[in-house]
Formats: sequence, C-alpha cells, structure tokens
Amino acid sequence: MGYLGGEGFTGTSFVVNIPRERVGVLVGTNGSVKREIEQRLGVVLSIDSQTGTVVINLAKPVHEGGDPAALFKARDIVTAIGRGFSPERAFKLFEDNTMLSVVDITDYVGRSANNLVRVRARLIGTGGKTRRIIEENCHVEISIYGDTVAIIGDYSDVKAAEEAVITLIKGAPHGAVYRMVDEYARRRKTGGLVRPF
Repeated sequence: MGYLGGEGFTGTSFVVNIPRERVGVLVGTNGSVKREIEQRLGVVLSIDSQTGTVVINLAKPVHEGGDPAALFKARDIVTAIGRGFSPERAFKLFEDNTMLSVVDITDYVGRSANNLVRVRARLIGTGGKTRRIIEENCHVEISIYGDTVAIIGDYSDVKAAEEAVITLIKGAPHGAVYRMVDEYARRRKTGGLVRPF
C-alpha cells in the first residue's frame, strides 16, 4: 500500500500532494471541509492551491495535548479526497477501525495511457458493475481516479478488495474475481474469516 504524491513525515507534520483539481473539494464551500477536519482532529491544514501541496500540523504540541495519531487520520482523509472520494465518504476515516489503501495501477501495467484506460475500464465494469460487486461483497468504498484505486473500509475488508483489484489489474477474468469476492462475502457473513483469500 503506498501513498502517492511525495508524502513526507517529520514527526510533527505530514506533507501530502493532491491533484490541484481536488483542492477545491478538500477546502469545501466556504472552507467547510477543511474546517471539519481541523476541528475534529485538532490539526491545521495549510493548503497551497497552486501546487496541491497540503501540510498537516497538530494544532497543539504533543506536550500540550496534541494527538500524533490525529496526523495519520488527517493524512488519510486528505489523501482519500485527493484520490477522488467525496468528503462524506472520506470522513468514514474518522472512525478508528477504518483504513485507506491506495493501489497504484502503474506499478502493475506501467505508464502507457492505453494500458491505464483499459485497466480502469476493467475495474469499473459496464455501468460500474465490477466496482459495485467488489464494494458490496467486501463492504468497502472504492474510488478509481487517475492511475490509482483507493479503498476505504476495515482492515480485512480492504485487504480482500485490494486483492480483487490487483487480480483484475493483472488480467484475471471478471468471473474469477466475482467468485473470489462472493466467497469472501460468504465467509465474512458466517464468521469464517482467517485471512482474506
């Protein structure tokens, strides 16, 4: 799982780069989205709308009650919005048992525009069918944006969806992946989960 865009961590702050066209979504109407992240997590977001660089700092130093874990949550929410999720969906990451995974399609198929278009089409499916089947069976949210697939959910569900996505990217038939996630859903329901697959 990799975070994209040259993230840096200094111990007291994160730097996350998001696409410039997503900056407006991160800020929100009259700053509403930015403000909600800052207030709920006790962080300060410094957003450069020209470059898409977001610096995340704690509003208070650790010795005054600042929570370093809040930096990681803020980083994930900023990254999720940057990778195409609506703020409402990204805000699921406020919950303690929820995580974000970002799969970089180019890690598997290179940077050819034709390959990226083909793989994105396979992942979305006709009328969004493939993405919907993975989301419903694995109980996750998926955003396919640019050359990445971002997944939000709890750990086991995200790992199952991640495996399905990577298997599709590598060229497996849709039917095989549908069976894979269907089997995951069945075992999840009966509590028979040891590992995702």
